[in-house]
Amino acid sequence: MTDATGEAAPRHERDWSPGRPVDLRATVGTLVRGGGDPSHRFSPDGAFWRATRTPQGPGVVRIAVDASAARVSASAWGPGAAWLLDGVPELLGERDDAGADFRPRAEHPRLVAALRARPHWRVPRTRAVFEAMSNAVLEQVVTGGEAARAIRDLVRRYGESAPGPLPPGATRALMVPPEPLQWARIPSWEWLRAGVEQRRSATVIRAARVAGRLDQTIDRAPEQVEGLLRTLPGVGRWTAAEVRQRAHGDPDAFSFDDFHVARNVSWGLIGEVLDDDGCAELIECYAGHRYRVQRLLELAGVARPRRGPKMTLPTHTPSATRGRS
Repeated sequence: MTDATGEAAPRHERDWSPGRPVDLRATVGTLVRGGGDPSHRFSPDGAFWRATRTPQGPGVVRIAVDASAARVSASAWGPGAAWLLDGVPELLGERDDAGADFRPRAEHPRLVAALRARPHWRVPRTRAVFEAMSNAVLEQVVTGGEAARAIRDLVRRYGESAPGPLPPGATRALMVPPEPLQWARIPSWEWLRAGVEQRRSATVIRAARVAGRLDQTIDRAPEQVEGLLRTLPGVGRWTAAEVRQRAHGDPDAFSFDDFHVARNVSWGLIGEVLDDDGCAELIECYAGHRYRVQRLLELAGVARPRRGPKMTLPTHTPSATRGRS
């Protein structure tokens, strides 16, 4: 097999039997930033491809699930291949013991139905804290489409072609995100060209300069992680939650300070739209699993009814922040 440059690419492989069905697309879907994400792809054969940086260097992992045999097959390329293969179970939620103490209440029938529809969903854990942080910061303030474009433009411009083959159906190589030092060196005009104003770019640069310390939070107790992440200026509870959901695999990392999440979750549970404070009180009974509640309802398509025209957020103005940082 050849890589994107046509040269031979050594492949490392692993088979894993999780002893449970794996809902691949639902589990890792939150890692994909838009349809043009340069670092993630679902190929036509249903496999998931991820290009990332590891402590050993860049790497690509391909994960396929044989549902009939309850078996996961993974292949990886690049200096980070062994690290990526070692992390496949965690990436697919093996550390998330969903069945231990999570029981939707009967008075929340939409949540009961959501769990029934996705009984095998688990919270993924990438162990890539700086990667999750840089993406989450770029998603502050703006719409999802604007954030996806910024991530795509910056990763394609400053990342590197991933090792390994082209995914089936792809016309371009996957891209490994820039290393922290490269993020810190992006000129101010290139940030602006990608639609990223100074506040967000400064936060990414600050995070890049302490990337090693951020990655060390992966081994800290869950109750400590949010406080550690939020010591970085520009990182509030929304950004910290987005990082914890993906990098740390935290089932309790609810996305407070998002314009929609608390309203959708409260409506999904009791048919009433509440703000962050009201929703926090409502979901306290699910402490330890509050992100699980959020994500299960999202996967079920549960959202409050919208009235009037769809809101369009202005770009890079205080009124567009929705409190997210």
